[in-house]
Amino acid sequence: MSEPNKSFLERLTDFLTSQPASPVMRRQELINTLREAQTEGLIGADALSMIEGVFQVSELSARDILLPRAQIDWIDINSPMPQIIATVISAAHSRFPVFEGARDKVIGILLAKDLLRYSTEKDFQIRDWLRPVVFIPESKRLSVLLRDFRDNRNHLAIVVDEYSNVAGIITIEDVLEQIVGDIEDEHDIDEEADNIITLKNGDIRVKGITEIEQLNLALGTHFELTDIETVAGLVIQTLGRVPKFGERIQIGDIEFEIQRADPRQVHILLARRIPTKFD
Repeated sequence: MSEPNKSFLERLTDFLTSQPASPVMRRQELINTLREAQTEGLIGADALSMIEGVFQVSELSARDILLPRAQIDWIDINSPMPQIIATVISAAHSRFPVFEGARDKVIGILLAKDLLRYSTEKDFQIRDWLRPVVFIPESKRLSVLLRDFRDNRNHLAIVVDEYSNVAGIITIEDVLEQIVGDIEDEHDIDEEADNIITLKNGDIRVKGITEIEQLNLALGTHFELTDIETVAGLVIQTLGRVPKFGERIQIGDIEFEIQRADPRQVHILLARRIPTKFD
């Protein structure tokens, strides 16, 4: 515990010149010192968040943040061109894994911009424009992966399990978001849209930042937590940790399904009422 009369610089100097301790203990001591500095107004909250994100990246591996294979927008090399173009337009990504025969046989990465050549080249063949595939194990550390992305100028990697089957994909944006927070682009969910939206199937799409009071009004629920204000906070406190993509948590007669999350926060959830025997 730091001495209250010491300045931030004195505490930081003590940390740097103190006797060696375990890496985990020294990292936590440094984080605590930086948090105190933020409280005192010496560094900004955003800077502190990024520093903590850097530490977090050193502890995470590809399996922790990959997009599961079931959620991947695939391109089948043998599909008709109109179907491929429709998939690219609908998904609105810049890069797509391309497979041949089976989804575990990824033969390349298609850049959406390369499809522009289809309208100008009569003998256009997608196979000629595929970029090399980068395969990585689930255990690969994000800190190492980020360096590889930078050094090799890659933006997407295919994550494989111990049996060499595709487990998912990971992008350089996914890794950077662990440091700087969620990176929005023109295809992400509109942050200006309503916090609560009813979908066609009856599910309710809820932003993690939605206030519990607003959720209660929309669903007719009576969630009350004096120290929690948001839906994300409600779910995290109930579960005891930050949930992962795809997890489902039932609170009362409402089931929450995580639609978008990172290791630090929940961004988007689906909420649905679970029928009871009295319904």
